[in-house]
This record gives sequence, C-alpha cells and structure tokens, in this order.
Amino acid sequence: MSELLQAESLNKTFGAVTAVHNANLHINPAEIVAIMGRSGSGKTTTMHLLAGLESPSGGRVVYRGQNIAGLDEDALAVWRRDNIGLIFQAFHLIPTLSALENVAFPLYPARVPVAKRRQRAAERLAQVGLADRADHRPSRLSGGEQQRVAIARALINNPGLILADEPTGNLDSETGADILALFHRLRDEAGVAFVIVTHDDEVAATADRIIRMKDGEITNNEL
Repeated sequence: MSELLQAESLNKTFGAVTAVHNANLHINPAEIVAIMGRSGSGKTTTMHLLAGLESPSGGRVVYRGQNIAGLDEDALAVWRRDNIGLIFQAFHLIPTLSALENVAFPLYPARVPVAKRRQRAAERLAQVGLADRADHRPSRLSGGEQQRVAIARALINNPGLILADEPTGNLDSETGADILALFHRLRDEAGVAFVIVTHDDEVAATADRIIRMKDGEITNNEL
C-alpha cells in the first residue's frame, strides 16, 4: 500500500522547550490512526506539524510525495484547502452563520459559485445526517450536532486525510460513539484517512493503529 503521509525525523522546539523530537510516522490511505499521550506529550503539536499549522524545526512532512515543510504560508493554505480536513474539540463554528453556511465557508476562498457552494454543503450535511438542520445556527444545535457540522465542513473539499484533535472530548459517551462510527463509515465508503489525537483509551481502541507519545517522542507504533 502506498503511504498517504510520512513524517521523517520531525522536530519542533519552542525556545528552550522541545515539543517534538525525532518523530517518524506514516499514515496509509483509508486508515484510522490514534495518537495517544498525556497532556504535554507532544501529540497536538505533532498534529499541527502534519497539518502545516506549525513549521518544523527539523525534518519534513511528505504528503503524496510533496514535502509540505518547504511550502510558504500561501502555498500551505492552498494545500490544506485541497487535501486535508481539520476537526477540533471546540468545533470552531461561526455563531452568526447557519449550519449550511458554516460547512460552505471553506469554499469562499476558492471562489466557488454560490449555487455550487450550497449544493456541496447540503450534500455534506446529508452525509453526516443533518440535512434537516441546514438552516439552524450553532446555538440551536446540540454538541453532537455541532461536531457533525464541523465534520461536514472538514469534508467539503473531499480531503484524503482528516486530522481530529480530541473530537469527542466535549461529547457524552453515546454521541462520541456515534461520531467514531461516522469516521469508520467515511473511511469505508469514501476512503478517508483519519488521525485522531486523544488521551481516551476507548477512543483509541476503535482505531486501526495506535501511535503513543511521551515527552515529545514516539514510543511505539502499533500495527
């Protein structure tokens, strides 16, 4: 199987603090990988490096043969838009926009026509089971519904990889299980790969593979 993403000898320092040290990992297409570790272990920084949200102090991140660590900020923004989706624990929905408008928001920089934006956003909402909530603003949605809107937004550009930081952390156990089941369905039906940053053993147990981190280093790579 050809690897989707590789991180090679990845390092990140903030002043005198080493957040990630000599990390090597790979992600395969249509694979769910959990990155586990205690707070401060480097897992979120690693996710930010994989997403191009942080520049590495050393090493490189290669996505489908392209070294994204060598891209400038404008090129990175285009790369993220075209290749990956991001899901955060805090949802980061725009409160003044409807669910449909939130999902369509990443299409604005690409200058996609209004009708096509709305059509694609409606399709993604339907994919996560929220077709009947399209006109609702975030304040009228439950936590689980808001997270599904965030997932639909992450899917809007048909990414090959979704990076999710504690995606069930603000959800009750039943809703969290529904979100993880949705990830598996998207993997199976659309071939999307997922990297889930978590400290929750139950969440990690649903992944195809677990990468564990401690003090900025990868301590194992379970197959």
